[in-house]
Amino acid sequence: MILAMLSEAWMAMWANRLRTILTMLGMVIGVGAVILMLAVGQGAQQQVQASIASMGSNLFIILSGSTTSGGVRMGGGATPTLTVADAQALEELSSVVAVAPSSPGTAQLVYGPNNWSTQIVGTTPSFLQVRDWRLAAGTPFTDSDIRSATRVALLGQTVAQNLFGDEDPVEKTIRIKNSPYVVLGVLAAKGQSLDGRDQDDTVLVPVTTAQRKLFGTQFAGTVRFIMAQAESAEAMPRVEKSINELLRQRHRIREGADSDFGVRNLTAMANTAAETAQVMSLMLGAIASISLLVGGIGIMNIMLVSVTERTREIGIRMAIGARGRDILLQFLLEAIIISVIGCLIGVLLGVGGALAVSKLSGMAVVVTVSSIIMAFAVAAAVGIFFGWYPARKASLLRPIDALRFQ
Repeated sequence: MILAMLSEAWMAMWANRLRTILTMLGMVIGVGAVILMLAVGQGAQQQVQASIASMGSNLFIILSGSTTSGGVRMGGGATPTLTVADAQALEELSSVVAVAPSSPGTAQLVYGPNNWSTQIVGTTPSFLQVRDWRLAAGTPFTDSDIRSATRVALLGQTVAQNLFGDEDPVEKTIRIKNSPYVVLGVLAAKGQSLDGRDQDDTVLVPVTTAQRKLFGTQFAGTVRFIMAQAESAEAMPRVEKSINELLRQRHRIREGADSDFGVRNLTAMANTAAETAQVMSLMLGAIASISLLVGGIGIMNIMLVSVTERTREIGIRMAIGARGRDILLQFLLEAIIISVIGCLIGVLLGVGGALAVSKLSGMAVVVTVSSIIMAFAVAAAVGIFFGWYPARKASLLRPIDALRFQ
């Protein structure tokens, strides 16, 4: 019975194949658009999550604060108000895992005939733990290097590639501001940060080396900023409060006065960016799903036309014994066939479009099985829902009225 109805439904659609293809096109475009938009949105979300992971976890950054001198107000970081001693004091706080003072600057690096201008960060061995940054080769500098202000360096992947190419940089000597520095190791690749900056285009040196031999300092022992890592996300509010209290006490800031430093919760900022990317992904999927609704309406319109054109056929069938549910099932099967075939073609179009976008634009796209199943199921349900009304209308026709229809 069902097979016979399927055969008749297929013959009816084949007789009007151009109309059937145009009806199916709504489902094809709808499913393809949903899969493509979700793939792009999830790809962007994955990139944000990768950038968050590359920053490290449970991070605070403490910046030198704004100051006022002679009536002139200067923004954050204009005057160094943080010191290495502040960083050492922060390490004693409970729930603080590691602290890394940082004194960044820019300089030209030279190795043989190659040179490269990059950011150089004076810091301590704890920097690698705070940033969750591994070494791809070599060894890190140590506390002994900090005490001795040794001329040693760790190179980021971008710097190593531009200075050494395929040559192993470890134990080689480079020149920074005409002074020799021994390359102890090469950092593992980190990729781009949330603001699009290449994190691998950097060099790490001991903080004392940066202060005494490379950039100098306005005041002895000062640093531009300090990074601190809390032991867990739950401890971050408590740690932030402790950081503020300790530094205000150390800097002798009276109650009610503005702090000469600022504490930023990088993890909270990163999570906000991740939530924004997730919302954008859902919005893209919702916008694309509108085309599914349009496709469903197209199916209903064409099925209504088909019912009208085949009214006499319906009357003849009912006159020779067909029941209302048989007529309902006949037209519903046509709607189901159009929906399912359109969905299958749409899946292929969406996946192929996502791969094409990734290849041509370099954007990250993520096609998941769940997005394909969801798009297919929703599209099929929409098609069947909109096909049910014309089928129901056909099943309710009276045989005598259908036979009289012109």
